[in-house]
Amino acid sequence: MAKNLVIVESPAKAKTIKRFLGNKYKIEASMGHVRDLPKSQMGVDIENDFEPKYITIRGKGELLARLRKEIKTVDKVYLATDPDREGEAISWHLVAALGLEDKDYSRITFNEITKTAVKKSLKEARDINMDLVNAQQARRVLDRVVGYSISSLLWNKVKKGLSAGRVQSVALKLICDREDEIRNFIPDEYWTIEADVECSKNEHFKAKYYGSGGKKNELKNGDEAKKIAEEIKTSVLNVDEIKRGKRMKKPLPPFTTSTLQQESSKYLNFTAQKTMMVAQQLYEGVDIKGVGTTGLVSYIRTDSVRISDEAYEDIKNHIVEKFGKEFLNSERIVYKTKSNAQDAHEAIRPAHIEMEPDAVKESLTKDQYKLYKLIWERTIACQMSPAEYETQSITLSADKHILKASGSILLFKGFLEAYNRIDDMQESVNLPVVNNGDKLKAKEVNPLQHFTQPPARYSDASLIKTLEELGVGRPSTYAPTISTIITRNYVVKEKKLFCTTELGEVVNDIMKKYFKNIVNADFTAAMEADLDSIEEGQLEWKEIIRGFYPIFKDDMENAREKLSKVEIKDEVTDVICEKCGSNMVIKYGRYGKFLACPNFPACSNAKPLYESAGVKCPLCGGEVLIKKTKKGRKYFGCENNPDKCSFVSWNKPVEQKCPKCGSYMVEKGGKNPKIVCSNPNCGYVCEKEDTKDDTKTE
Repeated sequence: MAKNLVIVESPAKAKTIKRFLGNKYKIEASMGHVRDLPKSQMGVDIENDFEPKYITIRGKGELLARLRKEIKTVDKVYLATDPDREGEAISWHLVAALGLEDKDYSRITFNEITKTAVKKSLKEARDINMDLVNAQQARRVLDRVVGYSISSLLWNKVKKGLSAGRVQSVALKLICDREDEIRNFIPDEYWTIEADVECSKNEHFKAKYYGSGGKKNELKNGDEAKKIAEEIKTSVLNVDEIKRGKRMKKPLPPFTTSTLQQESSKYLNFTAQKTMMVAQQLYEGVDIKGVGTTGLVSYIRTDSVRISDEAYEDIKNHIVEKFGKEFLNSERIVYKTKSNAQDAHEAIRPAHIEMEPDAVKESLTKDQYKLYKLIWERTIACQMSPAEYETQSITLSADKHILKASGSILLFKGFLEAYNRIDDMQESVNLPVVNNGDKLKAKEVNPLQHFTQPPARYSDASLIKTLEELGVGRPSTYAPTISTIITRNYVVKEKKLFCTTELGEVVNDIMKKYFKNIVNADFTAAMEADLDSIEEGQLEWKEIIRGFYPIFKDDMENAREKLSKVEIKDEVTDVICEKCGSNMVIKYGRYGKFLACPNFPACSNAKPLYESAGVKCPLCGGEVLIKKTKKGRKYFGCENNPDKCSFVSWNKPVEQKCPKCGSYMVEKGGKNPKIVCSNPNCGYVCEKEDTKDDTKTE
């Protein structure tokens, strides 16, 4: 019979740990939190010094009863929840819910779920760290006081189902502010000049206009640009200066939670929420063929870039074995963790560096493989040699005008051999050999018109990066924050970018007018720093709430008194309801936008809202709509399908017909799409026409 009970959060984690511990240990899962503040009320006794009122979470009674029975049969209980504030709080709540105060229990933590780490944690069992618990309590109580109070106000003054919180309000304000910048942006015209310089019959290179009279010159109008272009075209180009050198590109640090979310958004097209869900699976354990259930990565909620000495040795040995000694950096690279980071954990890294992604691919889902590969490659690369480039720049003069050309050749790939997802890693440009004093001729000189662009809307990656730079939120908060503002319909995603809704702008305006502190990024960041001070034992946890509440209470009373009822009208469409003849309106549901009759409940007609693909149906001339299958896969279908037209396609149709067989053509491919004939027996393929906005003027 087992003499020890180990309690973790999830069955997956329990299954992984079970492999490492013998028959003397029984592993059970708490299924996350077992106690929390009640949903039906604030659950914080403000009059009694903000004392929280914890209750057993609904549905956990049977699980707790079973755990109590298990506790009676063992000598010792180990609480092995996650190694962070949240995990510490879950263990503390388990002590209270299971009546462990008079039992023999200890807290154990491990940064990775490996045999070595789990066994070591048992030897280093400790008491519950109340500073960590109190930091979590302070956050929970603070967020409940703010969220419950403002949400109640929004329900009364705007509409039911709304919410507001410290971090989500700052995130929403960032998105709304960016939308205002875009609306108010006035583009400026500017011009550049590009010359195709010929240095021999078969060799030429691109040079760009730099300035005149030895000074850099910005071209603001077409007349000036065309005049200079003509002068360059009729002039001899003298090679005035040639510079050659070397450039080193250093590897990037291993992943934190934030950088993992950013990179997986950029390269894998994962949302922050999806990234964390898949990463959690990799951390808790996956059934690896021939090995068993194994945790593949270290703890996934971290803002540290540190790796342990043992991990470094494994990485170093693997680099030498897989890539060669020349790819290992000459000395260990120690990355600096940000000053406001909680350095309790390591960076996110593989738990077993020898388990290469392709070796375990068969045991992983497609998403698990993609994310594990990203983590594995980034970790290996962080201790590899820099990439080396040979650089060259040429300065040309055409009378008083100066042109410049630059290029680089990759001499040694270094860390790029393992991790080549680098933004500035463009295709190498090898300039031809020229000498000082050579006289060349411009084969072609083109003035190019441009307009300054407004700032880009936020994506998952850029929003997380900005929140992190501002010090707002912590690794565990980014994904749920983004999920909440989408679920509440404050923002929508269009082409992976966040756009505000009318509702989101109304809520943001209310927050800015009546709750300036809550939406102030500096104020929220300072609050995060106070929570860190509680964790470090430097501040009593109720102190920050005592200081915050009187100001917040005044803001609430002012808002209740002065804020008028806000009416948000539904967007009316030109789609007619088949049942009653009214113009249908756009509503928001659990799965996004849909069309509904405005006369509900008298008329309950509703149907999906489809986005136009911007092309006509190749079969009947109707509008082609972007639709989704039940599993969420995008496809293209005619608006008259299925009643009057049979057109459906996984690929977007284009206007032109196939010149070879006359069938309709479709667009295929991602970054470099091709136009392909839909007739499988034809095989005609052509390049997609260039759609750049720049205007070339001869």
